[in-house]
Amino acid sequence: DMDQDFSSTGDAELDAAIKQWLRFDKNPKTSEAVRRLASEGDLEELRACFGSRMEFGTAGLRAAMGAGVSRMNDLTIVQTTQGFCSYLEKSFPDLKSRGVVVGFDARAHPPSGGSSRRFANLAATVFLSRGVPVYLFSDITPTPFVPYAVSHLKLCAGIMVTASHNPKQDNGYKVYWDNGAQIISPHDKGISGAIEENLEPWPQVWDESVLKGSPLLKDPYADINRDYFQDIQKHCFHRDTNKDSKVKFVHTSVHGVGHKFVQSAFRAFGLTPPFAVPEQKDPDPEFTTVKYPNPEEGEGVLTLSFALADKTGATVVLANDPDADRLAVAEKQQSGEWRVFSGNELGALLGWWTFSCWKQRTADPGAVKDVYMLASTVSSKILRAIALKEGFHFEETLTGFKWMGNRAKQLLDQGKTVLFAFEEAIGYMCSPAVLDKDGVSAAAIMAEFTCCMASKNLTLSQQLKAIYEEYGYHISENSYFICHDADTIKALFERLRNYEGEGTYPQTCGKFKVTGVRDLTTGYDSSQLDKKAVLPTSKSSQMITFTFSNGGVATMRTSGTEPKIKYYTELCAPPGNSDTEQLKKELNGLVNAMVEHFFEPKKNKLQPRPE
Repeated sequence: DMDQDFSSTGDAELDAAIKQWLRFDKNPKTSEAVRRLASEGDLEELRACFGSRMEFGTAGLRAAMGAGVSRMNDLTIVQTTQGFCSYLEKSFPDLKSRGVVVGFDARAHPPSGGSSRRFANLAATVFLSRGVPVYLFSDITPTPFVPYAVSHLKLCAGIMVTASHNPKQDNGYKVYWDNGAQIISPHDKGISGAIEENLEPWPQVWDESVLKGSPLLKDPYADINRDYFQDIQKHCFHRDTNKDSKVKFVHTSVHGVGHKFVQSAFRAFGLTPPFAVPEQKDPDPEFTTVKYPNPEEGEGVLTLSFALADKTGATVVLANDPDADRLAVAEKQQSGEWRVFSGNELGALLGWWTFSCWKQRTADPGAVKDVYMLASTVSSKILRAIALKEGFHFEETLTGFKWMGNRAKQLLDQGKTVLFAFEEAIGYMCSPAVLDKDGVSAAAIMAEFTCCMASKNLTLSQQLKAIYEEYGYHISENSYFICHDADTIKALFERLRNYEGEGTYPQTCGKFKVTGVRDLTTGYDSSQLDKKAVLPTSKSSQMITFTFSNGGVATMRTSGTEPKIKYYTELCAPPGNSDTEQLKKELNGLVNAMVEHFFEPKKNKLQPRPE
């Protein structure tokens, strides 16, 4: 009997978990790894592998690949998909006529035999074993192709196997609902419960031979590739300028999936394709040339791009993260230095451009009252300033594209026009064809924008300055502290809620006057008549926003996935106040006061963000 065949650890609970694992797991590499750890008596590693099952949340799963219930592997993928499938069976009577889509990126972890492609195949096999049609992409795709396929093919759900910009050993499982947006609660809880009820692998789920001949299995790769690039052409308004432009671009896909698709997007817009960074254009699960495959980290990830640009005479660098749903942009300045735009600055540029294009081709000025733009609450308020002046609607959502995607869908269903949505973590939704962030369409739109500006002898930096001159400067500074002690974090936030006595928030922060407080953990908002926050609240995460009399806004929040307390600050100045050095000094003073009075890093032993 194979499942008895391991050395007891002396911990009865752990032994039971290992025994169940060995009974269920059919992957020789992970089973072998567990047996080896048991025979070596490595309790620490075994407890890490079996301590707690991965938490299935609104972002789905994300964890290291390897053996055990706390890792991404064949068995946990099967168990997760069984739970998801049974939850979908309850939610959609027509699941068997509509089906689901499954996509994957290029991640792989040879030691455990895990890879995105393998996990996608297993997920597909689980659905097929229940008679559910599966649209399984035959090759790697950008993450946005999955939500696009859900909407475009009117499916019940989508799964994308990717860990986006996480370190190379990680993988993830991202889930979309039938509205084409990422799931929000209560679906996460429902799926989580269903996973627990379906831990034992169903019959046939390991039988991958069904992927060879099931009539329920379809490959959407060719159709989606054709239709997606046709759909994003609705956002191409200057084909002739694009064709004639002398601007040269460099693109890096940071060892991920983006290369081929961004080349196609440029072609779809009549743009000369960008120079691709050769060392980074092909998928490489080892991410050989970068420490972290995250273009948000700025210069380090872009070093090779800058070198190629200098060699080819390109003036703009476009970078995707490895699953191509985010976009970073850098522009060569007159000084020869490179300027990497922040996510908020790109939000200002793309938001302004999207509205300009809309205005240019809309005959009826009254239509503006049905136009919406969205941003997450920790992102720049620049769109609010543009909306106030131009007459469209701006709405804030909670942090995370799942909120913007779901809200955008509600507005679209009411017949509204949703032009644009963004978050400061370089995520942009420039087309309602994808109700999530999309770095492929954003790259093409950014390139067209650059070419149009160049035809008027303007750079992106100059245009950004012009936007701030017209609508008011918005200067932001975001960072975080690391703190591994949950009690310290809780105490820090509780102190802010009982600052000058029970139930009172700070009225000042050093020399800065607080004019408003919104606490999305408790649901309090001082600016509302009934003192109740409009946005949904969550007891499980900490988040407080302070508004200051000088036009400053500061949010402190805990991270859902890392041991961090993040802060997001912005100074919003009215138009006409264009002394940026003075504004920067003022924002800096506010940040320093907040760190000193609200974070108290010495007292709370907080580690600053590593340089």
